[in-house]
Amino acid sequence: MKEGIHPEYNTVKVRCACGNEFETGSTKEDIKVEICSECHPFFTGRQKFIDKGGRVDKFKKKYGM
Repeated sequence: MKEGIHPEYNTVKVRCACGNEFETGSTKEDIKVEICSECHPFFTGRQKFIDKGGRVDKFKKKYGM
């Protein structure tokens, strides 16, 4: 491998919006994510249903349901 062309690979701390923190290796200095394995529905088995701004009601109203 050539000298001086590769980025520095460090151990960094990953922070999730849910408050979970863990360490991994990366070329970035700091990583912030919105969802991780501690809060993702696929891994936890819990699902959050969020109706964003009445989208379901708007659909039902539009199609007369």
